[in-house]
Amino acid sequence: MAKDGPNWDGLLKWSIANSDGTRPPRNLSEVDRKWFMEAMQSQTVDVIQRMKEITLVMKTPEQELEAQGVTAADIDDMLDELQEHVESIDMANDLHSIGGFVPLLGYLKNSRANVRAKAAEVVSTIVQNNPRSQQLVMEANGLEPLLSNFSSDPDVTVRTKALYAISSLIRHNKPGIAAFRLANGYAALRDALGTENVRFQRKALNLIQYLLHENQSDCNVVSELGFPRIMLHLANSEDAEVREASLRGLLELARDKTGGNNGGLGEDDEKLKQILEEQIKGISLMSAEDLGAAREERQLVDSLWSACYKEPSSLRDKGVLALPGEDDPPPDVASQHFEPPLRGWARNTDSNSSVKKQDAPLLLGPSPPNL
Repeated sequence: MAKDGPNWDGLLKWSIANSDGTRPPRNLSEVDRKWFMEAMQSQTVDVIQRMKEITLVMKTPEQELEAQGVTAADIDDMLDELQEHVESIDMANDLHSIGGFVPLLGYLKNSRANVRAKAAEVVSTIVQNNPRSQQLVMEANGLEPLLSNFSSDPDVTVRTKALYAISSLIRHNKPGIAAFRLANGYAALRDALGTENVRFQRKALNLIQYLLHENQSDCNVVSELGFPRIMLHLANSEDAEVREASLRGLLELARDKTGGNNGGLGEDDEKLKQILEEQIKGISLMSAEDLGAAREERQLVDSLWSACYKEPSSLRDKGVLALPGEDDPPPDVASQHFEPPLRGWARNTDSNSSVKKQDAPLLLGPSPPNL
């Protein structure tokens, strides 16, 4: 073949020549029919068949693949393709039916860091908002290699991708959350916060906030493990998302404390107050543009101050908590270009109002008897 793929120019010219309306339709010859079907089928992918082929490759030992000329780039491309297929929930569940879950989870232990990271990314896609696949991955003991990679892999990208997969696996999944606790997952989250990788920190903080929000009893656990002091440190991060995520976690702890629980911030209250005062001062000195970008941070600082000290923060008095027009509804752009069907129908009805309204039809038949 001179080039890969069908001859689209030839297909277009053939279609125009056979359907231009200048001559009556004719029956296709067997040659034309065969050429047309081959051209169309060349772009039709049997997804289940492709996932079976990918599963077979994943089941094949690494040494045999190398002996057959399969390169690392080939494996990367294969996992990219698999991820596209399993974005459909039905296809994600079908991957289990054809035996693809176990070899995919095996790739979490691959010798190449890139494969371990990509495998975790595919697992994330499979289990995200998919209770059936969450259950199947748990039954296949998929949480164990993910936790191992998250807590101890030497490559920070692998650790980050594994954390993302864990987060997708245990969200809205009570058995998954319970298994995460029993596997000492909170200790691994604490270690993640101690790294210098802000992306890793953000994902860890987001999962912590989710877990505390869903399980207030875990506030005691994270307090005993020293999370408040770490999050107080990260609340001064140069990364805005890390600061906001830290404040969200601290807010969950503070709300638990105000609810009468012995958890919360404890001896770190004074440190928190100092940090919040510094942040209030910094926010007060921001330009209008920076204030707009820091909207969530402003609200979190005020909420955390109110939760801890039972009074509004000074951001309110300074007039920088809610900016003018910030809570206004967004402009109605759609109505300028699109007319709702009901409005169009009403307008057409009004324009035809000059048409004489028909009288109600007469009912034929005997009149009712006189009572």
